[in-house]
Amino acid sequence: MSDGPLSYCADVHPAADLGDVVAQLDRYAEPIRRSVPMDRLGLGLRLPTFVAAGLASDRAARRRLRLELDARGLEVVTLNTGSEAPRWNDPARLRYSIDCAIVLADLLPDRFSYGTLGTVPLGWRTPWSVADDATAVAYLGLLVERLRALDGENGRPVTLAFEPAPGFRFDTVLDAVRWLAGRADPEYVGVCVDTCALAVSFVDPAAAISAVYRAGYAVQKVQAATAVQVDDPRDPATRRALTALSSDVAQPVRERGADGLTRAADDLPYALTWLPGAGPWRISRHLPLHARPDSPLRPTSGVLRATVDAVLAETGFADFPHVEIDVCPRAAGMDDVASLVAGVAADVACVTELLDEVGISSEPAARSLAGPMLRVGSAWVS
Repeated sequence: MSDGPLSYCADVHPAADLGDVVAQLDRYAEPIRRSVPMDRLGLGLRLPTFVAAGLASDRAARRRLRLELDARGLEVVTLNTGSEAPRWNDPARLRYSIDCAIVLADLLPDRFSYGTLGTVPLGWRTPWSVADDATAVAYLGLLVERLRALDGENGRPVTLAFEPAPGFRFDTVLDAVRWLAGRADPEYVGVCVDTCALAVSFVDPAAAISAVYRAGYAVQKVQAATAVQVDDPRDPATRRALTALSSDVAQPVRERGADGLTRAADDLPYALTWLPGAGPWRISRHLPLHARPDSPLRPTSGVLRATVDAVLAETGFADFPHVEIDVCPRAAGMDDVASLVAGVAADVACVTELLDEVGISSEPAARSLAGPMLRVGSAWVS
């Protein structure tokens, strides 16, 4: 198996402090890499707010963390900052993003020329006002100034990647594109396409990806994940299966009716009560990429493949962005160390096989992230 432009999201390893971050490398990340196996494996870290602040103020600590990663065959080209700070109308979000950018600039392996900060799509769509938009634009401007300064110091940009998701201000990729146009510098701000969220939106992947590049922005990261789909929500067996999926975590649902309209519910129990069931449902619940649920549930694996194809059509092989696997341990039954290691390793192998099929991982060399109108750096995680 050849290595590919691939990492996995380490949000599944919660850490209370920097010691925990390093301990999780030994407990999970390195065993996952060895299980695939790979010489090197990319890791999307999520740093607690105070850990990011401490590292940002201590270059020696950042260098020690990078040495810890190197020693285990692990690499970091992205930090996932989604839930560790408030919405983009709060100065705490700006401070945290700047801290993470400083950290990532020093964690990037030498052969990579850009890194990404995955970020929340502004905030929940309600409450969100015109004044909140203006505040977010101001904070983005301040962040871009800092990112530009870091780029000048290091010669490698750190970019911000908004990840649209159901229920947020950017509910879809198209929402993000419309909002970003004219508001954010495309050299340092772009889009992370989560293929679970994209599937739930019922937006055609090719249309969504094309819109990003036509607007002058780039897909900086593809978050590989699948949603749950059911074709007949009115069927009693299907409703029983869906009821069993209920969770204390919100799982937005979208229904595509025969009239072509998409109807929404912000959580599965509301969908079961209020949506008419006049067409297929897609539920924002990540599934293991290597496994298949029992009928009548099925994964939206085709959306992941279609997204890879659509991005490849825009960028070509040489400019394909890196891919990060999103992992949902509870959905996969990964409730202990051994099962989590095995499950994530199986997902990594599954996505590596997909990338091999389309030829993306055939050349283990540095790759650039570019679009027809924009070049912001390069990355090849292997």
